[in-house]
Amino acid sequence: MATYPDARSVVAALAPDEPVILNRPHAAARAARFFVDGFRGRSLYAVKANPSPDLIRILWDNGITHYDVASIAEVRLVRSILPEAELCFMHPVKPKSAIAEAYHQHGCRTFSLDSEEELAKIVDACRAPDGKPARDLKLLVRLRVSSEFSELSLASKFGADLIDAPVLLQQTRQHCDWLGVCFHVGSQAMTPFAYVQAIERARAAIVASSVVIDIVDVGGGFPSIYPGMEPPPLEDYFDVIFRASESLPVSYSSELWCEPGRALCAEYSSLLAKVDKRRGNELFINDGAYGALYDAAHLGWKFPVRALDHDEHAATEDFSLYGPTCDDADYMEGPFALPADIAAGDYIEVGMLGAYGAAMTTQFNGFGATQAIVVGDQPMLSLYDGRRVRPETDNVVNLR
Repeated sequence: MATYPDARSVVAALAPDEPVILNRPHAAARAARFFVDGFRGRSLYAVKANPSPDLIRILWDNGITHYDVASIAEVRLVRSILPEAELCFMHPVKPKSAIAEAYHQHGCRTFSLDSEEELAKIVDACRAPDGKPARDLKLLVRLRVSSEFSELSLASKFGADLIDAPVLLQQTRQHCDWLGVCFHVGSQAMTPFAYVQAIERARAAIVASSVVIDIVDVGGGFPSIYPGMEPPPLEDYFDVIFRASESLPVSYSSELWCEPGRALCAEYSSLLAKVDKRRGNELFINDGAYGALYDAAHLGWKFPVRALDHDEHAATEDFSLYGPTCDDADYMEGPFALPADIAAGDYIEVGMLGAYGAAMTTQFNGFGATQAIVVGDQPMLSLYDGRRVRPETDNVVNLR
């Protein structure tokens, strides 16, 4: 993979007519080390956020040993790259064949579930050839929790309700070596209190079930930083989670897990796009809703942008963007602040697309064949560049 100092040097050398993904291995490595060193437990990378083999290797090389896989394709992918990684199949609704392949062929021992039906599938799929049940399973019951403090809700699709969770925990305890509870507070949780609230629901389920819990998995939701979405420092999240989990009625040897996706990979990539046409305050560019800008189109997500051919202090105007396909839905309303005199032929960089950007790219209408290039500069925004570390005097976090 070619390496350049930054986006401007890519334009100078290649003047690309197709969009280019700019990857920053150093940014992903820094994020991985931050979680490994700072979270007082086990960090699982949520592969769905960005399944790039290069990224997966970078995270492994920097201490991430466990991977949250949500499909048999992700199981196969990570196992093919990392023979020694621990795979955790955390999708609560899985085909029986996928469970069996993950267990028998790829060494996956950790599964999540949120129903008696899923428990029965796992137990049956993991039996030995002689019909004996597996004795080495780590099973986590997913609880339904609120997403009210997150930008994207994950509260409606998965999770056992609090009224049903105690019985499900009791049943699951009978079939596993390690029993856990897990939940997901929603994507881009903007306050650590989201986890306090969810941990309290976990406490209620554990107390009502009277079973021994070996794993508390607080899931994903750890935020990155975007225009208009600047979260508290991640140290606050780590401290709040650890303190809230300390008093849970769990095994003395229990483990604390988390599943960062966005927070580990958002800063890994940006997009280099070319302006093909300007129409008033609308720019037609060569990537869009069916490419790396899916979230900008379908979720109205705001990403940092900059024009590469202009003075960074030039006067700006707000623009909306159209992607390259023939579809009217290929539209990013923004607003995106760019130089007032931007024109066809200019290049723009869109930052913070390492999470879900590259993963959502399709080949619709014949577009989407993006080249990947490594660059050495810093991400356009960062939670890990040293500016957001809490001062030493602020070493106590209020759990209100």
